[in-house]
Amino acid sequence: SAVCTPSRYALLTGEYPFRKNLWFPVFLKSGLRIDTERTTVGDLMKRAGYATACIGKWHLGFGEKTPNWNGDLKPGPLELGFDYYFGVPVVNSHPPFVYVENHRVLGLVSEDPLQYGKGAKTKVFPEKMGLELIGGADAAHTLYDDNYVGTRLTEKSLIWIKDHKDQPFFLYLATTNIHHPFTPHPRFQGSSECGRYGDFVHELDWIVGEILHTLQEHNLTENTLVIFTSDNGGMLNQGGQAAWKQGHRMNANLLGFKFDAWEGGHRVPFIARWPDKIESGSVSDQLISNIDLMATLATLTDQTLNPNEGPDSFDILPALISNDQEPVREHLVQMASRKTHLALRSGNWVYITAKGGGGFSGTRPGEHLLGGPAALKFAGQVNSDIEDGRIKKGGSSAQLYNLKLDPSQRKNVIRKFPVRARLMRFKLEEIRKESSSRNL
Repeated sequence: SAVCTPSRYALLTGEYPFRKNLWFPVFLKSGLRIDTERTTVGDLMKRAGYATACIGKWHLGFGEKTPNWNGDLKPGPLELGFDYYFGVPVVNSHPPFVYVENHRVLGLVSEDPLQYGKGAKTKVFPEKMGLELIGGADAAHTLYDDNYVGTRLTEKSLIWIKDHKDQPFFLYLATTNIHHPFTPHPRFQGSSECGRYGDFVHELDWIVGEILHTLQEHNLTENTLVIFTSDNGGMLNQGGQAAWKQGHRMNANLLGFKFDAWEGGHRVPFIARWPDKIESGSVSDQLISNIDLMATLATLTDQTLNPNEGPDSFDILPALISNDQEPVREHLVQMASRKTHLALRSGNWVYITAKGGGGFSGTRPGEHLLGGPAALKFAGQVNSDIEDGRIKKGGSSAQLYNLKLDPSQRKNVIRKFPVRARLMRFKLEEIRKESSSRNL
């Protein structure tokens, strides 16, 4: 998915988020979006005897119907296969701006509870939303300092690794870097030539380095698979627009941005390190997804998934550890933030079910929600269906691109290849109709 919450759902469950009608981020009052009866990667690794932890941004809801911020936040990560949780319960741009450890808000005291509609004792940053949606709980809010979230999550991760270095462990570290607001630690402020955005990237690089250094320090490097990836493409919000003007291209030459069905919305880095198993510096152009983590970890731990476990997850291990070019998956469904914009990737081709990107639709530079055709105009990106920041009248109702020949999606060729488009639409409908795509 090109959206944070559904993308995380896919990673943890191995199931397409559209099967649960999950298209957009969840926020302050959302209950847990993963059924506790569904197997997660946490469950899978616990089943194999691994200690498991989730540290960082959760963003998948707590509780049966809505979170009890002043009580036990359950069900949550601990009910989904994780032995330990510490992190930001929603996202760093939205309240409650506190840390949660296991089932409780950290630092919460009964005489000063969190209350809806009260001001929060937290710093104000650009693009930090809803400061007064929930407040009170000064002690809990004081523990949360935006500029120190990255280092706090890193410290917790390093401690957890050291505490579990003598047994098999699985750590899911979901950093808030580089989600807005961009709030780098003071040591990284001014370290880049790209403002707070670039400084925040520098801090993320340091975080990854600290994890790798700790593995090396405890002689864990050779026997640890490390995967670095992202939940969606870069966003052209206010900070992103400033970074763009300074020359930073967060999605390289790909069309569109976070929330879009275009490649810039969801094509992200996927870097894996496993000495003596994965050839250093090797590159693969195989079609894979974060949804494939479930089936891949099952193979690594000698487990067989039941038909209802990770129903849309494929084993991508051959793409990581060998030069075998046999495709590990033939197709992949990709989601934008709108239900109208599903996409099917098949080989080099991608078919999108509607016009435009299917993401944000702000039209004025400077807007937080700048997106779609107007964003392409701002960024100087070219697409045959877009002219002067608007979708052309009389254009095709859907889109088809050959990504090998046209990775930047400059030319919609659906009218040139109508049969291919029709076959891909039929395949997409088949995948949607079935409860699993692993054997299709």
